Amino acid sequence: MAPVPLRPSAAVSSSSPASVTPPAAGSSPARFAVLDGDLTPEWLQLLSASALVAVDTEAMGLVHGRDRLCLVQIADGHDNVCCIRILRGQSEAPLLQQLMENPAVEKVFHFARFDVAALGEGLGIAVAPLFCTKVASRLARTYTNRHGLKELVQELCGVELDKGAQSSDWGRVEELSEAQLAYAANDVRYLIAAREGLVRMLTREERLDLAQRSFACIPVIAELDRGRYGAIFEHRS
Repeated sequence: MAPVPLRPSAAVSSSSPASVTPPAAGSSPARFAVLDGDLTPEWLQLLSASALVAVDTEAMGLVHGRDRLCLVQIADGHDNVCCIRILRGQSEAPLLQQLMENPAVEKVFHFARFDVAALGEGLGIAVAPLFCTKVASRLARTYTNRHGLKELVQELCGVELDKGAQSSDWGRVEELSEAQLAYAANDVRYLIAAREGLVRMLTREERLDLAQRSFACIPVIAELDRGRYGAIFEHRS
């Protein structure tokens, strides 16, 4: 699939969607913005008006403390998407922190364990509340061992994601390519719709409470990851 074209941000509306419909394959976000260092007050107001926002991060690698956070992308149920470029040496983003710690806004991730640790390590943010579609998929979709975002979105949203830019240099934040920004945008545009499908499955199979209790453990697991404690729950000498 070719990279999704991105168009500039238009005037931002704060109304909430009546229902979430996955964006059409190959479509552009309704609104899109690339921001430097933090949310703007306008985007904070927009996203804070939503009950749910989808969040993802890009970093130089997978080792917290060694590999710096480079990009934070966020989408709401209206397909408003912004990508926040995190500058080298940056250690805080007050408006982003306000959104991520807002108890009235659920943050939806895919593999929240990594993103929560990355936001905590890079910007001192304690994300809450949260929903992880990867954990939810493993609890709900026990008929498969394919729980990657690409497979999940393909099944629940009918859209095939292009993951070609996944392993690329995110550190050159001032020079990110259209392909990288399209990849980053698409990684959050379908998460809220996927969450809805997973909630229906978890409710039907009477596993929603277990999922919610699992999500509550993620910040602790993320903190352990940041401290590089390893598999402390395993039975070994």
